[in-house]
Amino acid sequence: MAPSLDQRPRIASEELTPEARSSAPTATVAAPHPIEARGLVKRYGHLTAVDHVDITVEAGTVYGYLGPNGAGKTTSLRMLLGLIRPDEGTAKLFGRDPLEEGAAALDGVAGFVEAPRFYPYLSGRRNLELMAALDGGDAPDRIDAALETVGLAGRDGDKVKGYSHGMKQRLGIGAALLRDPRLLLLDEPTTGLDPAGMRDMRELVRRLAADGITVLLSSHLMGEVEELCDRVAIVRSGRVIYEGALDALLRSTGQRYRLRTTDDERAWDVCSYRPDVSDLRRGPDGLTFAADEEEAALLSLALAHNGVGVTALVPAAASLEELFFRFTEGDEQEVPA
Repeated sequence: MAPSLDQRPRIASEELTPEARSSAPTATVAAPHPIEARGLVKRYGHLTAVDHVDITVEAGTVYGYLGPNGAGKTTSLRMLLGLIRPDEGTAKLFGRDPLEEGAAALDGVAGFVEAPRFYPYLSGRRNLELMAALDGGDAPDRIDAALETVGLAGRDGDKVKGYSHGMKQRLGIGAALLRDPRLLLLDEPTTGLDPAGMRDMRELVRRLAADGITVLLSSHLMGEVEELCDRVAIVRSGRVIYEGALDALLRSTGQRYRLRTTDDERAWDVCSYRPDVSDLRRGPDGLTFAADEEEAALLSLALAHNGVGVTALVPAAASLEELFFRFTEGDEQEVPA
């Protein structure tokens, strides 16, 4: 029996024969990212819809692509999938460019841009059967599992024209699952849904991510992004103005406090004169400001000294929605590096 590797005598690399060198272990090559876009630009006449966008989506994450309507999110997704050609830059899916390799670059990739489309006079199951036939392979064998996953197993015989908007969205994800995807791109999947439908869609995305599918979620709804996403890119006028971990973004504004008093106007004046209190803002529930813990304690004493009673002084981390509006509507100088 041949000796195991750890039993064989060690040989210096310069002593290896050419045959031994050819069989020697090689360094592990890192797997390509599910999505890697560099310098994407798309212009329509004088309008630059997407302006030098760079994003990297790592395997196993739920990545939020955020921006107000008209910020270029859907155009970016179309370029990622090879549906339109960028004027500049490259987009690769698992290291492959859809414009160069065509359909082969979309192996393991699924999803929908804007809204899924079906034959309304056919049943949900029949629509999936037609799509599975186009995909070929073992896609037809996944129909039952896909319908079960998206909660339509009991309605698969109904015509799609009788489906609610939420059911059509879920059928769209079911169609994507026929491809056994490793990467799922979803463009505004909860738009137009009622609260129950939004809840069901978020739970579905959560289950798919738990199964190991990488998800790119394009959205302008901050609540669902804050619930679901690990990393985010915030887009403003076609440009990515922030890209990074969601928890790092929420921490980047420093420690914030929410302050309620017996006289908010006088409290505002006291806070304004303290150099270690910053980003003072008025809100429906009083004042908010940024400061360290020691300054917050000193501020409460200063308020009392000025005859202002403190009814509440509590830590209040900035929400994603608050940061989103600040970044997309305010001064870009506020955006963290």
